[in-house]
Amino acid sequence: MRDYIIRPAGQDDLGGARAVMLDTVYRDFGTGYVPRWHGDIVDPEAAYLVPDRHTLLVVVAPGGEIVGTGALDSRGPAHPPNPRELAERYPSGETAQLRRVYTHPDHRRRGLARRVVAELLDFAAADGGYRSVYLHTDPAVPGAEPFWRSLGKAVLDERDGPGGGQRIVHFEIPLGY
Repeated sequence: MRDYIIRPAGQDDLGGARAVMLDTVYRDFGTGYVPRWHGDIVDPEAAYLVPDRHTLLVVVAPGGEIVGTGALDSRGPAHPPNPRELAERYPSGETAQLRRVYTHPDHRRRGLARRVVAELLDFAAADGGYRSVYLHTDPAVPGAEPFWRSLGKAVLDERDGPGGGQRIVHFEIPLGY
């Protein structure tokens, strides 16, 4: 695990980061690329490298391959498609939203995602302007829900909604994790 490097992405990392993200949405989510959900994957520079309060981290394996990602931005959950109460509870500008915390399957179960999240939380704390950390996950992805439950608390499980709702669980992670 110590041979892996986690660092902020640079221009030369964007292709590898994009590959990890696209591979995840196709393999793990089964949705493939959906423009309204995944625009940041196509242009991670504009989404995470250019804005001051945003970041994209990459996990670099010992051979130099990018095998994981994690991002943070200052956009709270939008309504719609998310429930209104979430948009009100986690407003843009005050909310650090964790995004794209993905690890290639060959490199999972090594604590890499936990290390990425810790670095993203350090970034949010250093910013000084965030009052909360929010994320959502698809519990159908193997290991996703238990991982996030180990780090924070579920604030809304849409599966509990009328008719079973969507398969999304929303979480808050303490800034002082």
